[in-house]
Amino acid sequence: MNDAPQTGDPTAGTATAPSGPVPAQRWLYVIPVAAIMYMLAYLDRNNVSVVLPYMHGDLDLSNADKGLAGGIFFLGYVFLQIPAAVLAQRWSARKTVLILMVAWGLSAVLSGLVQTRAQFYAARFVLGFFEGGVWPAVLILLASWFPLRERARANALWMACLPLSSVLMAPLSGWMLDHASWRLVLVLQGVPPLLWAVVWWFAVSDRPAQARWISPAEAAHLARAIAADEAAKPATGGGSYLGAVRQRSVLVLIGVYFFWITGFYGFSLWLPAVIKELTHNGSATEVGLLTAVPFTVALVVMIGNAVWSDRTGRRRQAVAIPLVVGIAALLLGQVVHGALPRMLLLCVTAAAVYAPYGPFWAIPGQLLRFEVVAVAMGLINALGNLGGFAGPYLVGWLTDATGTSLTGFAVLAGFLAVAVILVTLGLRPGPARPHGGSAGTPKVAVNSPSDAVS
Repeated sequence: MNDAPQTGDPTAGTATAPSGPVPAQRWLYVIPVAAIMYMLAYLDRNNVSVVLPYMHGDLDLSNADKGLAGGIFFLGYVFLQIPAAVLAQRWSARKTVLILMVAWGLSAVLSGLVQTRAQFYAARFVLGFFEGGVWPAVLILLASWFPLRERARANALWMACLPLSSVLMAPLSGWMLDHASWRLVLVLQGVPPLLWAVVWWFAVSDRPAQARWISPAEAAHLARAIAADEAAKPATGGGSYLGAVRQRSVLVLIGVYFFWITGFYGFSLWLPAVIKELTHNGSATEVGLLTAVPFTVALVVMIGNAVWSDRTGRRRQAVAIPLVVGIAALLLGQVVHGALPRMLLLCVTAAAVYAPYGPFWAIPGQLLRFEVVAVAMGLINALGNLGGFAGPYLVGWLTDATGTSLTGFAVLAGFLAVAVILVTLGLRPGPARPHGGSAGTPKVAVNSPSDAVS
């Protein structure tokens, strides 16, 4: 891309260094618009988890069927990951996201009009199909706006839309269910993405050079910093997509993400059902409000963990430590008694499974050059999110088979444990080789392509 020249000179094509603090308008313009956009996308994963316990046999769904309805979204989610990432990199992230936003909004509306179980499965699959390309496309967009030293914070602030969507939308979905049918709720919640598409088109630019609101000083700083980041990265796989994705580190990241996301969505989808049980079949509004509590805690912890990761550079620890805490909380929650202790453990688990997001997605950009990172991130997200199918379905099937959710959540804890092992042992740091940065840009320590994270 034009704002990240592939040369050994980190100041090539840039202006002189600005004096004084570097302006930071990018944090106010890029992050909020992208966060609200994806919050509306994530609504389609939140609302089904709130709706399913209150469908009251309309489609005659067993627990396994409900798990399949929640998980089949992620089978569709796989297909556009890499194509959308390549389009975002080579064509336009802004236009790619716009097209997908309109398509998923229409699909979300149609999902509320289904009449049979098979139609509901198909609608969820199509919805996942169109939403699947948005995540890697936005990560490519952020890579053009935020240097590596800011990447975990930028990722986390954008990805804060995930718990924030649950905080805001779970109570809203619960309240709507108390006043309307589940079909009408799904239809109405498909409209906001169509409206936000207009805001996205006028507010977002693919790169700093195209933005009208950015100052010359900030644009020059970003050009220098991003160019220095690219110059410091090792050449990988001859610059080819295949060579990049065959790296050991990329394969490890796919494994980490799959096992983590299996536990993540297995917990998230069934959280409202657990809270409904704790409230002794409380109203949809009550369950929605209480569901927001764990996600509020997750939002704070997620951002704090990302800030710590950027300041220390300890990406592996910022992923592994929260997951260890999540394993303990998930297992304890199945054996303790009392609504309050179980609710506290649900809060800890939610915080633990959300906390790794910012640091984890900073790792691919630290390992790979910009020309190949799009495909790598698309592949990691595509294959990793198959865990979003496995987790919900496993919990539902095991609950039906054993008559208790204990077995399902114990299996989820096992999946999280595998993720911890992979990120701890599979991404071990090696001896760093310092590369000099430009003025105002910190030196970046880069290891071999397979272990360039600490």
